[in-house]
Amino acid sequence: MNYCKKVIGCLIIVFAVVSCSSAKKNTVKSTPIAFLSDVHLLDLYGGFSDSDYKGIRNPADGKYTLLRTMKSQLESTRLFNENYFAFLAALDDVVKRNIKTVVLPGDFSDDGQPINIRGLKKILNLYSEKHGIQFIITTGNHDVAKPYLMDAGKTDFLGEGGKEQVIISKKGMYLPKKSDELPVVITKDIGTMGYAEVLNELGDFGFFPQKTDLYWETPFTTYNYDNYSFEKALEQSTLEKRTYAIPPYNNQIPDLSYLIETQNNVWLLAIDGNVYVPKEAAKTHPENPLNYNSPGVGYNQVLTHKKHLINWAKKLVEEAKQKGKTLIAFSHYPMVEFNDDASETMKKLFGEDKMQLHRVPTEDVSRIFAEAGVQLHFAGHMHMNDTGIRKYENGKTLFNIQIPSLAAYIPGYKILTIQNKNKMQIETVTIDSVPNFKTLFPLYEQEYAYLKSMGSPDIWDKGVLESKNYHEFTNWHLKELVRTRFLKKDWPEEFKDFMLKAKAQNLFVFAKVNHSKIEKYKNENWTGFDMIFDFHRMYSADELALKDIGKDRIQQYKMIINSYTDYYKKNEKPTAGEISFYEFCSIFKSFLNGAPSDKFIINLRRNTIQN
Repeated sequence: MNYCKKVIGCLIIVFAVVSCSSAKKNTVKSTPIAFLSDVHLLDLYGGFSDSDYKGIRNPADGKYTLLRTMKSQLESTRLFNENYFAFLAALDDVVKRNIKTVVLPGDFSDDGQPINIRGLKKILNLYSEKHGIQFIITTGNHDVAKPYLMDAGKTDFLGEGGKEQVIISKKGMYLPKKSDELPVVITKDIGTMGYAEVLNELGDFGFFPQKTDLYWETPFTTYNYDNYSFEKALEQSTLEKRTYAIPPYNNQIPDLSYLIETQNNVWLLAIDGNVYVPKEAAKTHPENPLNYNSPGVGYNQVLTHKKHLINWAKKLVEEAKQKGKTLIAFSHYPMVEFNDDASETMKKLFGEDKMQLHRVPTEDVSRIFAEAGVQLHFAGHMHMNDTGIRKYENGKTLFNIQIPSLAAYIPGYKILTIQNKNKMQIETVTIDSVPNFKTLFPLYEQEYAYLKSMGSPDIWDKGVLESKNYHEFTNWHLKELVRTRFLKKDWPEEFKDFMLKAKAQNLFVFAKVNHSKIEKYKNENWTGFDMIFDFHRMYSADELALKDIGKDRIQQYKMIINSYTDYYKKNEKPTAGEISFYEFCSIFKSFLNGAPSDKFIINLRRNTIQN
């Protein structure tokens, strides 16, 4: 009897050891991966290779600086200047967390200019050599604006005395205005690169295979995982072997998509979502970059002009399953609607061509990539924080993670930690504090003084220069953007006029909120503009904005939304204004009830997401 017990005990121990060993073998061990999107790097301290112009001297530190005007960046959906310092702060944060893999899903440059691509390369090389970080990147619409090298420039650099400085790549491409007082600077370094030039400069950051990679392929390679060699990959990685025929004229256009395995059993799928739809002139002059449309629409055009990517993605998903790999896809463009399923209502309120609604991927995009087997996709382009989910009857589910931009409100990046092959932990890191973000403020003071002396009617609010940290600075940026651009271009006139005249109490009354419920809020002094601004904060940052808005204000908004929704449903003949306010409330409610987008866990086997 004792002998039998000993034998059984030994068998149990052996079984346990074997089980533990098998479990370890099937576990995907992954170090965290950081995703930094829409950096939009403008190399403030770069130098032109063919011009003596160095920018303007900053009285604060004596450095010559190439920067855009405050006016221009407060009218843009992104900052041009301070994001240079934010990028360095984010990389330093990555270093502190000991993250060794950093993905840049496009728009890593201001506009693909040689000076800025060189500046980016210098920074990436510095952090690679000093901290052992491997950068894996793909292109966005601002990195390769057209498939080939093109002359370009900017008219809104900040020049001497706070005036605008024009910098262009070719003489004669700019017609001087009467207000121009500074000589035009001409340099090839301010044009925009094409695929060949970007690949030549940044090929080492994923676009070309490296000897240290465990695997690398493109949609066009002829080898497979089992007969892979670095030599084969290198031979097939040239730009000439990475082109496809784009309809309707079947011109050969480059495609820089690739798959890379840098960590054991983790496949990173970099999809080049740029689509350059040819104009009619491209039929006879396919080499002219001006004969192609810009690629900012994204995946809606991939379905019509880049179908080879869908078949390739499906093939990779199947191979990943067979070989026990975890496949993570990323690209510049979203694969899932990013407005918390409020896009259709937004079209009714704003119009189909407002609020970047033309960039919303169709349901076909989500369904086709989900059916191809893509489960987790990271995207940029929209400068917003969001999680989009699509579930289908066949059990297929696609999670699209929108990465916030470092050049907009709220600045941040995402960290993916693969806990096992099914469990994905995602954390959003906000970059609130940025060293040196006030460095350029003395130059903005000069700009403001000049605009004031000229009696400029659209002078920017100098309060932005009182920002205490970078988070507050991006908040100011968004507020000015709402005031000077969004209200003018996106919001319907009648509804806008109503909101801008309204105070908190007016909106409580209009929404038919019960008097007893609002008694405690009778001294509130927020306005309709504040509600519109908070709408934009939620639109941009999702649940990251809740802290800035505050629990009390959110509670008041919910009271207005819920009360008015109840009233509207009983209203048989609503006026146009009442319909607009109902649509506004419906959209705001969707923003307040979106999927988790700060810190959450996705289970790819169960297709669930939880905080």
